[in-house]
Amino acid sequence: MDRAKPVKMTELSEYQKDAIVSRTIIDRKTGTVTFFAFDEGQGLSEHTAPFDALVQIIEGEAEVKVSQVIFNLKEGELLLIPTGAPHELKAVKRFKMLLTMIR
Repeated sequence: MDRAKPVKMTELSEYQKDAIVSRTIIDRKTGTVTFFAFDEGQGLSEHTAPFDALVQIIEGEAEVKVSQVIFNLKEGELLLIPTGAPHELKAVKRFKMLLTMIR
C-alpha cells in the first residue's frame, strides 16, 4: 500500500468465491495490520493469539466466538479479543475486516 495516499478500505481486495483473501498492510516488530475479505460461509477455526487482537468490520456481517461467547458483528463495529482467548470467525454474510495486533 502506498504511503501518504488515501485508499478506500473496501477496495483493498475483492471477494473470491469460497475463499478468504488477506492482505498485509503493516508488518513491524511492534505489530501488524491485516485486511481480510471472507466469502459467505468461510471462516477461521478456533485459535489463540499472543497479543490483543482488534477486529474492525468494514463491510458485511461476521459471527465471532470468543471464549464460547458469540458476537454478531456488522459494518462499523469493533471487537477487542484479549490475549490468549480462544476465538473463531465465520462469515454470516460475506464480510471485510481489518485486524490490528499490537505487540
